[in-house]
Amino acid sequence: MSRIHVPISLRWSDIDAYGHVNNAEMLRLLEEARIQVFWADESAPAPASSLVLAGGPGAATHTLIAAQQIEYLAPAPFQRRPLDVQLWIGRLGGASIEICYEVWSPREVDAADTVAQTLYARAATTLVLVDAQTGRPQRLSAEQREAWSAHLDDPVTFRSR
Repeated sequence: MSRIHVPISLRWSDIDAYGHVNNAEMLRLLEEARIQVFWADESAPAPASSLVLAGGPGAATHTLIAAQQIEYLAPAPFQRRPLDVQLWIGRLGGASIEICYEVWSPREVDAADTVAQTLYARAATTLVLVDAQTGRPQRLSAEQREAWSAHLDDPVTFRSR
């Protein structure tokens, strides 16, 4: 499996009165990671192969969230180093994809050269591609399937499913 690691920095406003990332802000962090991984940015010096969706109001294809599930495993405290948000594709459908996530603490290498991290949350988002003109689902293109197949693996397994 080829997971995509996205460093996402926390803002002070992401933290709630209990001193950890608010549950609604966790969804925003996932959105930020998803945009960095899938939405094309022509200004990027060397675009990643996963960046195949056009974004913005003039895009021919819109992406709509059909479903989201998140499972919180540990409180994520404020920290200056970015969280390690890992993404992969759990399913490629006809006009949709399931994006899977794990939100980890920053990568820490200890004296024994082992990486110690805390898993804060796991999540999945079903994203549907929609034709901007008709509002109807739009099938994934060959380019999208090819780009995203490299990141295809088993979907997230939630404890509550």
